[in-house]
Amino acid sequence: MTSAPTRSDDGTVGQDGTSAEMPADGASAGLARQRRWVAVVVGGAVLLAGAGVAASLVIKSPAQTAADAAPPPLDVLVARVEKRVLRDTVIVRGTVSAAQSTQVIPAVAGTEGASAPVVTKVPVRQGDRIDAGKVLLEVSGRPVFALPGSLPVYRDLKPGATGDDVKQLQRALAGLGHPVGGDPAGTFGSGTKTALTAFYTSIGYDAVPAVADRGEAVSSAEEAVTAAERSLEDARGSAARGDTSGTTTGGTEGGSGDGKGGTGTSGGKPGGSGGQDAARAVSRAEEDLRKAQKRRSDAKAAAGPMLPAGEVVFLESFPGRADSVSVHPGSPVNGSAMSLSAGALVVRGQLQEHQRGLVRPGQKVAILSELSGLTAAAEVLSVADTAQAEQPSGQSGTGTTGGQGQQAPAPATATGYALVVRPLQALDAKLVGQDVRLTVEAAATDGDALVVPVSAVSAGADGRTTVTVVDGTGAQRRLEVRPGTTGDGYVEVKPVGDGQLAEGNNVVTGVNPGVAGKNGKGDGGKDGGNKDGGAKSGGAQGGGGKAAGDGAGRGGSKAGVDS
Repeated sequence: MTSAPTRSDDGTVGQDGTSAEMPADGASAGLARQRRWVAVVVGGAVLLAGAGVAASLVIKSPAQTAADAAPPPLDVLVARVEKRVLRDTVIVRGTVSAAQSTQVIPAVAGTEGASAPVVTKVPVRQGDRIDAGKVLLEVSGRPVFALPGSLPVYRDLKPGATGDDVKQLQRALAGLGHPVGGDPAGTFGSGTKTALTAFYTSIGYDAVPAVADRGEAVSSAEEAVTAAERSLEDARGSAARGDTSGTTTGGTEGGSGDGKGGTGTSGGKPGGSGGQDAARAVSRAEEDLRKAQKRRSDAKAAAGPMLPAGEVVFLESFPGRADSVSVHPGSPVNGSAMSLSAGALVVRGQLQEHQRGLVRPGQKVAILSELSGLTAAAEVLSVADTAQAEQPSGQSGTGTTGGQGQQAPAPATATGYALVVRPLQALDAKLVGQDVRLTVEAAATDGDALVVPVSAVSAGADGRTTVTVVDGTGAQRRLEVRPGTTGDGYVEVKPVGDGQLAEGNNVVTGVNPGVAGKNGKGDGGKDGGNKDGGAKSGGAQGGGGKAAGDGAGRGGSKAGVDS
């Protein structure tokens, strides 16, 4: 019979039911095995970490390899030499306007018995087309019209007047279909009077008489001529009768053989004296007639139509435009009634003193409207010789004070040199009054040229101009050059003598403070362990970073002493 298993005090049950006790060295062996596994895992981790570090030190990306192989950065700033056309430009602002802008000021004195002048008719509206001969407005029953011409009106044109303004009027009348006949150019004669009368009739008005006497001067002159003609006729008749009587009586009585011959001779003497008196009377009558005829001729020449300065506005070209109309029938005459413009659109600007010497007529200009984005090519038309207040209007008025159609200047702006730019193609009329940007090509190189930044060029005390060329190793050489055209921060350069300079070369433009500072700091720290080497290296090799090198050098020197 078998016995039941028994449990020992430590809980171990024997196979035979008796208690069995585990040896002590078995437990120690299990603990040791666990520790060995932990050590293996830790060692593996350390080996893997070391391998990673080693790999990071050995294995490099292509970019890193290229960077390590590249030369160190220069301690100077450089720029490449370029080969291109260099242009020097002047940029100013301008305003688009017509070639001619005229203010029409209808101001006239009222006639005798009339009230103050008022506007009685306005046949033109804003934006209307203005043709030659068109009536612009009517003031107190009298017209103000436009005629072609560039010379501003400055006087009344009356019969007998001469000058370029008369010639301008004759051309204008002939262009409207009213030739001046045989009148010499520039002389207001009978043909011009006929043409002017016909023009006024064509626009529905009577011409203003040059002499406001209702023809009394001509009538009086005609009467004087008639009286002189009659006096001459009477004088000639008396002379004829006196000559016949004296000759007959003297000859008959003087030829008789009796005592009457003395009477005949005596009668002949009085007859001769009477003939002299009669001849003198005839001569004087002829002289009086000539004077009367001259006065009649002058009176007739002065009579006829005139062109009042206040009734005409001359525009350089047609059609014109009515830019603004500020009056209506019944408006009192006070200031400008309307603004007219004529001719192709131009751009007007102003140059400052330092800009004027760079801009000349004929230079190319680029027009840019920032508002609409429109661009246009143009050229400089004119540059004022003297600084003055700019007159935006194309023609300033110099007409008779207070006259109709007086052309007045627009308000002046800042003082400068007036610049007028003419577009190569007609601009859109919508641009009138817009502020635009003008880029004037003041100078340009003759084809491609070697150019460098202005900062790359330096002038020595000896007057020589040089650039410093840097090669791939950082070596520098100074090259004498002759500067040329400048523009947009660049300058054209030409090597002097046998100097060599080519497109793609690097030239020094300044110091690279970042690189120079780093170099100074690194040198000072590196030599810090060699007594005062850090201070020397930091100061001497610091380059542009002198302050950084000095500071690092002092730190390195202290480190050397401590060690």
